[in-house]
Amino acid sequence: MRHTFPLLLLILLCTCDRAQNDVANEPTPRPNILFIMSDDHAQRAISAYSDELIKTPNLDRIAKEGMLFRNSFVTNSICAPSRAAIMTGKYSHLNGKIDNLSPFNPNQWTFPEELHKAGYRTSLIGKHHLKAIPRGFDEFHGLIGQGSYYSPVFVHNGDTLDAVEGYTSTVITDYALRELRKAATDDSDQPFMMLYWHKAPHRNWMPDTNDLPGLLDKRYPVPANLRDSYEGRPAAENADMRIADMFTSHDLKVTGDYQNPDPGTGGATFIKDPKFDQVKNFRRQLGRLSPAQQKAWEPFLKRVGEEWLAVKGTDKELEWRYQRYMQDYLASVKSVDDNVGRVLDYLDESGLAENTIVIYTSDQGFYLGEHGWYDKRFMYEESHRTPLMIRYPAGVKPASVNEDLVLNIDLSSTLLDYAGISPPAELQGASLKPLLEGNRPEDWREDIYYRYYQQMDSYHRVARHEGVRDGRYKLIQFTEPGFESYELFDLETDPNEMNNRIGDPELEAVETRLKERMAALKTELKVED
Repeated sequence: MRHTFPLLLLILLCTCDRAQNDVANEPTPRPNILFIMSDDHAQRAISAYSDELIKTPNLDRIAKEGMLFRNSFVTNSICAPSRAAIMTGKYSHLNGKIDNLSPFNPNQWTFPEELHKAGYRTSLIGKHHLKAIPRGFDEFHGLIGQGSYYSPVFVHNGDTLDAVEGYTSTVITDYALRELRKAATDDSDQPFMMLYWHKAPHRNWMPDTNDLPGLLDKRYPVPANLRDSYEGRPAAENADMRIADMFTSHDLKVTGDYQNPDPGTGGATFIKDPKFDQVKNFRRQLGRLSPAQQKAWEPFLKRVGEEWLAVKGTDKELEWRYQRYMQDYLASVKSVDDNVGRVLDYLDESGLAENTIVIYTSDQGFYLGEHGWYDKRFMYEESHRTPLMIRYPAGVKPASVNEDLVLNIDLSSTLLDYAGISPPAELQGASLKPLLEGNRPEDWREDIYYRYYQQMDSYHRVARHEGVRDGRYKLIQFTEPGFESYELFDLETDPNEMNNRIGDPELEAVETRLKERMAALKTELKVED
C-alpha cells in the first residue's frame, strides 16, 4: 500500500503531460479573413495617418490593435486595374486589366477562388467593378458598376435586385453583417473570407442625410500647392482634374436652379456629345432620394446654390470649390468609418475577433487639393500611396508601424500564407506575414515599379507613364506621344513633388541609377512594351 500514492501520482502526471501534448499538437485553426476596401481613400483622410482633416476612430482601431503600413503603394492608380491586381497578385500587364476600359478575364486565377477551394466560405459584399461575376464565391452581393450613393442596385448571385432604399455605405454593411452572422452561428468550424468593399468615398461624394446638418460650416486647411503652376511638369499642366474645373452640379451639388448649363469640364473634355449634360445627371441622382431624404437635402442644396452665386467669378471661387469638395468627400469617409465600426463591434460581440485577420485598404490614394487636383492616376505621392492597416490579434503586435515598401499585389500572397496555402509561382507579390510578425526578410524590396496605361484622349487627360521609386527618389517617364519626358524628384527635400530635378548635375548619378533600375525591374516583372 505504501507504493499506491506515488503510483497514482505518476499516472496523473503522465495523463496531464499527454493532455498538454495533445493540446500543443492540435493544429492552429485557420484564420478568418475580413478584407475591407474603400474606393479613392487618401492616406491623409485617416487620422491614424494624419489628424489634420478628419477623425476616424473606427478605422484607427485597426491600426491601434494591429499594424499600420506607412509606405503602401499601388501598381496602377485607377479603380478596376487596382482591384484586378489585388485579386490576381499580378501587375496589370499580366492580368490583362490595364485600364478601366479593357476587359478583365474572370476565368484567371484569383486568391478568393483559391481560398474557396481550400475550404473557406467566401463572399464579396459591395463594389466589385470588374463586371463579370467572379468565380469562387459562395455569396456575391455586388453593386452594378460604380453604384449609387442612394437607393443602390445590387446583383445577388447572378440576380439583379430591386433598388434598396437607403444609403449605400449602410446598405453594404447591413449585407456584410448578415453574412457574418451566418459565420458566427455556423457549427462547422469552416473559416470565412469576406471582401467587404465600399463604394465611398468615390466621386461624386454624396453624404448621408445624417451628416448634412452643419456640414457647410466645416473648414479645412488649404494645401500649399492648391494653385500649382506645374512648372517643369507639362503632363501635369495638361491634365483635366483641377478642382477649378470640377462640375458644379455633379461634384459640387449646385442644382440647375442656380447654374445651367454646368461650366465645368469635370475631366470629360474628350466627350463631344451635346447630350452629355451633368445638370440632368445630377437631377437623376437626386431623383433616387426618398421623400424623407429629399426633405433633408432641400435646405442643404438651397444654401449651396446661394453660396455659389456669391463666389462665382470672384477670387474666392477656387477656395469655395475646394471647401465644398472636402466637405462632401470627408463626409463620405465618415460614413465608411461609422459602418466599419459596426462591423468591428460585431466581431467583438460574436467572439470572432481573436481569430480574424482584418485588412483595411483602398484601391488607390486620391488628391485632396494637392497640385490643385482631385482624382488619382499620376504616380505622384498622393495617388500612388494607399492606406494599409492589418489587425490579427493572434499574430500581430498591437500599435506596430512598418516603414517598408509594400504593394497591393502583396495582399493575395499574404492571405494565402496565413491560410497555409502555397501561392502559384507566377504571383508577383510577396507575403507580408514576416513583416507583420516583426521579421523583415533580408531580401525585401528596396524599390517599386509603377505603370499607368490609360490614354490621354480619355477621362482626365493623364499622359501614359511608368516609373520607379525607392526610399528617397522617384523617376517618372512619360511615354504619351507629344509628352515624352522624364521627371525626377527628391522626396526628402521636396515631398510635394514641385521641383523636377531631371538633368540636375547634382542628381546625375541618381538619375542613371534609377533608369537602370527601371529597366531591370521591367525585365524581372516581364514587362514587354
